[in-house]
Amino acid sequence: MKSVCFSNICIWFFAIIFFPAFLSCSTSPKDTGDVYILRPQAEEGLESANKEAAKGNFEIALSLLTGYKRNAIITDDISLIVRVCLSRGNVLFSLGRIDEAFQEWDYALGEALLTGDQELLSVSRIFYARGNLLSGKAPVQSVLDEVNRESVNVKKNRLYIAFSWQVKGLALSELERWNEAETAMKQSLAIHDKDKRLENAAYDWYIIASIRSLAGNTAGALQALDMSIAIDRRIENSWGLASSWRAKGDVFRKIGREQDALNAYLRSREIYSAIGNIAEAAEVDRRINK
Repeated sequence: MKSVCFSNICIWFFAIIFFPAFLSCSTSPKDTGDVYILRPQAEEGLESANKEAAKGNFEIALSLLTGYKRNAIITDDISLIVRVCLSRGNVLFSLGRIDEAFQEWDYALGEALLTGDQELLSVSRIFYARGNLLSGKAPVQSVLDEVNRESVNVKKNRLYIAFSWQVKGLALSELERWNEAETAMKQSLAIHDKDKRLENAAYDWYIIASIRSLAGNTAGALQALDMSIAIDRRIENSWGLASSWRAKGDVFRKIGREQDALNAYLRSREIYSAIGNIAEAAEVDRRINK
């Protein structure tokens, strides 16, 4: 999700039917379709909701995740509860509902402690650390230290491994350790590229662009934004496109190319307006008139 400011990197209810074991001579249920309904729906839905969030459709993602959280609770699937709550926290944070986001992460962390799954517990702590980083609730170095410590336990889920590298990159950027920050982000990008997680790869390039811009490498920043735009065009991620065009405007303005900046801002505003994101279109107008 392109939820951070480019110039400052620091951003259903279903009835369930129980079939008692004594109704069958087999040691496993004969009709598994009647038993396993909510979990598969929630697992598939979590993937869909995360994709919606990656495209900036936060309200849709939140609505989906609210239903899937209920499914997870109904089935008492602790691992699923944790993963849904982590995603809900991210979406709420992106919507600016910071306190609610931390409530979700607190809930996820408490549930993760019950699982005995060290990877899931460490991932929950990394999500929480990212929230602390982006909201300024904890010193950057302490966030980096925690992520370095906890990421050692993240070994199986490749998306979570990439996420750990991403948070490291954000923290290192805040510490102005530009080369290390970009290296960390490229570790995340390598995973997303290989696994064809294109929305995530586009965001990796977006953050790399921000790191380069903050380091004074504006030519490199523009190249990275072009990479992000190319991917978002391919997957028709309008929100990502608008974000990257706005960022290009910021970079062009930084180096005094005002006409190029204006053209980039106008392209961004046009896309935001076309998808009905009035607030972001207004933000682009503010930058144009600055």
